Amino acid sequence: MNLLVSTEWLAAEMGKSDLRIIDATLFLPAHGRNARAEFEAAHIPGAVFFDIEEVSDATNPLPTMLPPAEKFASRCQALGLGDGSRIVVYDNSPIRSAARVWWMLHLFGAHEVAILDGGFGKWQAEGRPVESGKPIVRHRHFTVWADKKLVRDAAQMTENLRTKAEQVVDARSAARFTGAEADPRPGVRPGHIPGSKNIPYAALFNEDGTYKTPAEIKALFDGAGIDLAKPLVATCGSGITAPVLAFGAALNGKTDVAVYDGSWSEWGANPHNPVVTGQ
Repeated sequence: MNLLVSTEWLAAEMGKSDLRIIDATLFLPAHGRNARAEFEAAHIPGAVFFDIEEVSDATNPLPTMLPPAEKFASRCQALGLGDGSRIVVYDNSPIRSAARVWWMLHLFGAHEVAILDGGFGKWQAEGRPVESGKPIVRHRHFTVWADKKLVRDAAQMTENLRTKAEQVVDARSAARFTGAEADPRPGVRPGHIPGSKNIPYAALFNEDGTYKTPAEIKALFDGAGIDLAKPLVATCGSGITAPVLAFGAALNGKTDVAVYDGSWSEWGANPHNPVVTGQ
């Protein structure tokens, strides 16, 4: 299964016993929308709703931080996601939240995970079938496992300022990156991590919500001064859109991009962390 699958491919594969479909839609408060309610009103047949906010570390004050491996496995089992499943993730969100769940599934041991190109918007635009209500699923075994090589924390990001061992790419908008626009979170300073580069996550998409070609995406990394042959960490506002850049790199064969999970909601809130504004 490719990392990125088309609506045509999914339509042809639906009903296969090993195929699982996840709606990973997440909205921010500013969007004024309810992802679960929209899922229950209409979703791709057979899909289950993955609640990113709920499947997180409830003990951490930062938003949507990775949960313990045991919690992740338990939630996956309850959604009918098991070892050996082929999983297709989609969303209907302006922040392209499917990439976050794609990254989480890889980190927690799922081996065959793809993103639906164009998401629910393209599926609907093509007049493909939808269903409503809450799905009935059968619990399946999901092995507890976590590969922390794909995650960075604040201490590692601070150490990287000294060693410069890893490139850092920020998925936020240019205005947020430069500090021209204030951060929406109270107490979080504007700007970016010293030495980091900027590729706004939205730049990876065409107008219809499909991903640009791998060559076009690589050109974005090249243009930002990022060498995909070297170690790379992606960051963003709260760890949701950084995986879009990790996915874009994976489409170019680089599957080891780490994500700074706390991202700017953690870094910018700590007055001891150095912050740069401007380009």
